[in-house]
Amino acid sequence: MPLAAPPLVTITRQYASGGSEVARRAADALGWTLIDNAFVDQVARLAGVSQEEVARREERAPGLLERLARTLAVASPEMFIATSGAGAGGATPAVEADEATLVKLTERVIAEAAREGRAVLVGRGAQALLATRGNALHVYVVGSKPWRQQVAIERLGVSPADAATTLDDTDHQRDRYVKTHYGRDRQDVSQYDMVLNPERLGFDGAAQAIVAEARRRGWGS
Repeated sequence: MPLAAPPLVTITRQYASGGSEVARRAADALGWTLIDNAFVDQVARLAGVSQEEVARREERAPGLLERLARTLAVASPEMFIATSGAGAGGATPAVEADEATLVKLTERVIAEAAREGRAVLVGRGAQALLATRGNALHVYVVGSKPWRQQVAIERLGVSPADAATTLDDTDHQRDRYVKTHYGRDRQDVSQYDMVLNPERLGFDGAAQAIVAEARRRGWGS
């Protein structure tokens, strides 16, 4: 009888809903690995493009641990463009990676993290990519638009004048990313196990709901 896949949590979130903070608190409480915004930095470094370019092409919200990046680099060196060292005359060569390469790299990162399990993965279309995987808890974190605008201003440093547009644009890009690459509607709540609203529950309350469900499933730490 094959062993069950190791457990993991994916968190999809509306922009400024506090999804990343909820994920951090849940991962801490479970003693699991949080795979969050470090992903943009790692992909940018390994693929040889700027952080801004990776963020623009993906969903503006990725994450990866250095150990996973090294594992992937060994497994698929052809996907990684060396960025250390300088070119002739001390100049660092400018390298461009196409969107398909970045998506493929993202998928390898998610697959590697899922193989290890006991991780909380935030964004990157992880829920869509792992939709049929066993032992996965898929969570969607939401909030009302006025509340999220306030969070964007107070916690994320978005200017009041830009808050509404930033919310709409970021959510649209995330929706497009998942629809384009996986053919799924990111806002379809039927594909999630839990839909949590930190506006009502608080960040701790939302995180504890995830922890309680993980423990109910017998996953533990």
